[in-house]
Amino acid sequence: MLNALTTTLPLDEAPAHPAVASAAWTAEQAEALYHVPAWGAGYFHVNEAGHVAVRPQGLGGPSIDLFEVVSRLRRQGIHPPLLVRFQDLLRTRVVQLNRAFRRAIAEVGYANVYQGVYPIKVNQLREVVEEILEAGQPFSFGLECGSKPELLAALPYLERDDMLLICNGCKDRAMMQLILAGQGLGKRVIPVLERMEEFALLLEVLHDRLLPRASTPVIFGVRLRLSTTGAGLWAESGGETSKFGLSLSELLGLLDRVADTRSGLSLQLLHFHLGSQIASLTHIREAVTEAARIYARLRQRGFSITYLDIGGGLGVTYEAGNPHAPGSIDYTLEEYARAVVSTLRRVCDEEGVPPPVIISESGRALTAYHSVFVTEVLGMRSKPRAALLKIPRNGTLPAELKALWQLVETLPSTAPLEAYRHAQALRETINQHFREGRLSLEQKAFAEQLYWMASSRIQTCLAEQGTFSFELPEPLQQLTLELADHYLCNFSVFRSLIDHWAIGQHFPIMPIHRLNEPPTRQGILVDLTCDSDGQVSNFVTPFGQKHTLELHPLRPNEPYYLGFFLMGAYQDIMGDQHNLFGRVTEAHVYADEDEPGNFYLELVLPGATVQEQLAQVQYYPNDLERRMNRLIQEKVRTGAVRPREGVEVLELYRQIFRGSTYLEA
Repeated sequence: MLNALTTTLPLDEAPAHPAVASAAWTAEQAEALYHVPAWGAGYFHVNEAGHVAVRPQGLGGPSIDLFEVVSRLRRQGIHPPLLVRFQDLLRTRVVQLNRAFRRAIAEVGYANVYQGVYPIKVNQLREVVEEILEAGQPFSFGLECGSKPELLAALPYLERDDMLLICNGCKDRAMMQLILAGQGLGKRVIPVLERMEEFALLLEVLHDRLLPRASTPVIFGVRLRLSTTGAGLWAESGGETSKFGLSLSELLGLLDRVADTRSGLSLQLLHFHLGSQIASLTHIREAVTEAARIYARLRQRGFSITYLDIGGGLGVTYEAGNPHAPGSIDYTLEEYARAVVSTLRRVCDEEGVPPPVIISESGRALTAYHSVFVTEVLGMRSKPRAALLKIPRNGTLPAELKALWQLVETLPSTAPLEAYRHAQALRETINQHFREGRLSLEQKAFAEQLYWMASSRIQTCLAEQGTFSFELPEPLQQLTLELADHYLCNFSVFRSLIDHWAIGQHFPIMPIHRLNEPPTRQGILVDLTCDSDGQVSNFVTPFGQKHTLELHPLRPNEPYYLGFFLMGAYQDIMGDQHNLFGRVTEAHVYADEDEPGNFYLELVLPGATVQEQLAQVQYYPNDLERRMNRLIQEKVRTGAVRPREGVEVLELYRQIFRGSTYLEA
């Protein structure tokens, strides 16, 4: 058979993942496969229709079918990529955070209050900020800013005098002047000194402020550089080597200068920041204990400090219970609040000082859940498994091709690892022989088909053994990635998933429909950009690492949508404009049980046009059209293009300016 000229062999279909080998499929199985209970926090589930659904008000509240939201938008001519915001989820998270601290304060008998602020750097969009402030009104919830633009955006929202505006980040004279002017207006605008140089700036501006109030001292805060460190991707934000903050010796020196100058300055706030997405309560307790000791000792020296700002870091469960993965936390919102409050009470009781007002700057925990990014799969590229192998018509096969074919025929009797290593060695030999000119194109193509057939059969053996990828030796883990289908998606990783590309942050990803049928393909996601990094090949898993995602085969003339979840923190704001892919269209959804589908679309914000993106890099339509017209006219003059054709080309060029930067239906 090896020397026949026209023999064909059927290639194998891709094997199902062990977790989806069963033909029967339920919503519960889909939820388990994509770990929805682990990261969904009760807000996300799979409904009876096999669609992802959202409960913006938590368990017991109305359920909104995400696929129906996308379908309704599509009927209005609005197509993915889309960012769908469930605005009620912002309200829910604000209320849950404040109530968690209130319960903790009542449980441990803490003799002061919690007054949180929202750090707008996490998501500065006006609709997000306004929703959070409206939900936070009963709790006097305030804001935090870290730059001049953020200060300008935040200051006018201090409609009540009891709201806080914490001003972090580097400050120049104009920013410090505006902060003190805010205090002159009777607002609680507190500059937090990050460096010793900012104290000198504060003294300088103090004598030249716009709204002096002689009877009221200027209040300020200090950021502490603790010895306690966090853990995870943002651990360097805290600790003694952190970017900002004063050491203990610098703090004492600053306080001596405050006493010496008799300037009317009043230290009212101590602040520390351990880092974003703090993984463990152990780190939180240690940091709060250290900061509380500093607070207590300063109170004992006569400094009437009012506030202790514990910074951000309240984590969100992006993962599926994998303790070693970035984005994994070991506590709930209630446990976090209880740990902070009980630690502060213990230290203050031991030191015999009144406890401070507790401030936290929780941003990720408030915003992450409310946004879902939805993209459409444009196509799929698979390794050649479904075609027929055709032996090249050039006589006897070379020995290396015979050996590869014999390996295919011995599977599955050969051990998977041994078979894969043998196939790899034969493949390299074949590639070398082709480079030396010893094989024809047909023979090389035939060898590639044999290699993928062998690889597919090895993967089938592993699937039948019920082996997960994290349990495999490294070479076989690489095999899984090699065989993965490539799903081309209408988005840019750099624009909409920046933390995945930059720091390896995992986000929950899954189809938003067809979840009542088993996914039979293993895929990685590739975007529209021309960069090889524009792909997603690391996914949420409870164990080890997972480099492929369970997906469905595409159907002709039927859309296939994927959802990226917990996208509300940072991803909207920090995206890069690689290939000039711009802001995607946003849809703001509100829950309403009296409306069809339990929701209504309150607002749709169009995505960036080509013209808007070009303007970001100083290309403008008038100039570009003039240049394009000159180019076309030159071709018309030489007779290479007819005048009518030139007009049509120029009109097409102009039309594209007004369109989306992404592929349009």
